[in-house]
Amino acid sequence: MTPFRFGVVVAVLAAILDQAHKAFMLGPYAIAEKGRVALTPFLDLILVWNRGVSYGLFTQESEIGRWLLVGVGLIGAAVFFYWLTKLDRFLSAISVGLIIGGAIGNVIDRLRFGAVADFFLFHIGSFQWYVFNLADVWIVAGVIGMLLAWATERPQNAKQS
Repeated sequence: MTPFRFGVVVAVLAAILDQAHKAFMLGPYAIAEKGRVALTPFLDLILVWNRGVSYGLFTQESEIGRWLLVGVGLIGAAVFFYWLTKLDRFLSAISVGLIIGGAIGNVIDRLRFGAVADFFLFHIGSFQWYVFNLADVWIVAGVIGMLLAWATERPQNAKQS
């Protein structure tokens, strides 16, 4: 399997897993009715509808804002998909696939609900990190993977010293 095809598979699986988790949390698990659920001393489950981007920045209450964020998400996914077609290494392709899958997962939420469903809350004492979902995990993992690829991979056609 080529890096491109593998990256596409990763993107599809990432989006499917994100949407399946959201369907479970909103459906059978009924997080909306349960409220905040402590899993560990530092991790809780909670439902937060994010109408913005990371950390709730650029919150959009209007339909125009919602569709603007949908458009930005789709354009971002398209740019990363184009980049995926150019990659010849698996770590880079996996990483970009994770970013695409995460972006698509959050776009699907905006299309279905008008906002992104977030569930995971890390906290230490009274300090609380922002609430996030699996799509956000995929995006962060993809960025970390890209940094690792950038630091460790050499292009296939690079001259050996």
